[in-house]
Amino acid sequence: MTGSTPSQAQVRLFVFQNFEEGRELVDYLLPDFNPTPSFVNEITNETVKNFTLDLLKIWPELARKVSDKVIQNQEQYSLIPVPNGFIIPGGRFREYYYWDSYWIIDGLLISGMNETAQGMIENFMSLVERFGFVPNGGRIYYLKRSQPPLLTPMTYIYFQQTRNITWLKSHIKTLAKELNYWVNQTVKVTKNKKVYTLAHYDAESAGPRPESYREDLLTASYFTDPQKQDQVYIDLKSGAESGWDFSTRWVFDENGGNSANLSHIQTRRVIPVDLNAFLCGAYKDISQLYYALGQVTESFLWQQKHLKIRTAIDAVLWDEKDGIWYDYDIKLNKHRRLFYPSSVTPLWSKCFEQNKGQELGKRVLNYLQDKHALGYLGGIPTSNDFTREQWDFPNAWPPLQDIVVRGLDNLRYKPAQEEAKVLARRWVNANMIGYQESGEMFEKYDAVVPGQYGEGGEYEVQAGFGWSNGVALRFIYNYYRKI
Repeated sequence: MTGSTPSQAQVRLFVFQNFEEGRELVDYLLPDFNPTPSFVNEITNETVKNFTLDLLKIWPELARKVSDKVIQNQEQYSLIPVPNGFIIPGGRFREYYYWDSYWIIDGLLISGMNETAQGMIENFMSLVERFGFVPNGGRIYYLKRSQPPLLTPMTYIYFQQTRNITWLKSHIKTLAKELNYWVNQTVKVTKNKKVYTLAHYDAESAGPRPESYREDLLTASYFTDPQKQDQVYIDLKSGAESGWDFSTRWVFDENGGNSANLSHIQTRRVIPVDLNAFLCGAYKDISQLYYALGQVTESFLWQQKHLKIRTAIDAVLWDEKDGIWYDYDIKLNKHRRLFYPSSVTPLWSKCFEQNKGQELGKRVLNYLQDKHALGYLGGIPTSNDFTREQWDFPNAWPPLQDIVVRGLDNLRYKPAQEEAKVLARRWVNANMIGYQESGEMFEKYDAVVPGQYGEGGEYEVQAGFGWSNGVALRFIYNYYRKI
């Protein structure tokens, strides 16, 4: 693409003369690691208990902190320094990442590692105070986009476990600041003569993603018009902001369907169910946190925001015929009636009317069964479209398993809760099969072949793995203990 100017040899020489493989991150000695937290003794299945002990041993392997060299010479590094140690995802993901950390923190709390969890939350809060939002990850080239807004839910589950009022009081305004950042990424939709405001991903900045420059150039090269290429770059970055990089969720053919390749990505055209459900849940969480502090006026204001976005989600995204929430096509003003587990996120974030739990349970279960989402032994697939993109069939991602399982459990409808238990145990079993065969936990798995790692996308499958460990520990804690 550059006409061999500079040549490969010249580039290699430049890199050799000007860069070094520095130790930006150093191993972090976890201050609260316990290889045998008390809940392990409540696990009745010996195979699962041994697997749990192996999972717990992975936390120290993924623990890092920013080196003093980076802190003292920040201008020389792409890493964004943070004050506390943290858990990385693993593999090629050698720094901290935003939405991964919700499930990592949940796993840490289950493991009794409150101090490490608090430190990670404080790291993200320091980023909000510095930049006004939480970047996608810990590199300066992520400063033009965020990821799903889960800082408030992280804080909420930490506070539920610790009841640390003094700490919460000193940080709650930072949570409000981060949530207000997303106000700039909203669109208005008219439905039945009423106007609703909902969020979408919109990471507007020039050029390809710095971390995937070559890949983005190739994707945009389908078009010769520079302006069209610029739009592709923005939508690729917006897709990365969603965490789903990449998927048929974000591509459009000429009829508004998803039968197109990644060059036809239009992420900003989509109002995603999960993004709005995450915000809806976060508004409810921060309302309850303010209430715990006795700040009833602020609590009321956030509760009103929660009710407002919940109303908008139901009015715009709910499909009465299919009994599920769907992503919304802004251009054609209609639902994208395609299967993705993210459609269940309002249940996970408790963004629904509690007195409708039984009715919702029946309808959502019917929907998932109709889409053949519940019959795979390796997990719930990310879509029904085989595209070789990593957020599509047959890949099964840990956070999506958690969203469906805990979403169904939140309904307090017995058939849904029983299905949640089946799905959770099936996922743990698949994880154990994979671990016994490889000695690794992977970032994603194959829904068809239990324990087989997932494939596709821009890079090889990665082992570690932060959110995989967190989700497995959550399912074990909820479904394998004798209580």
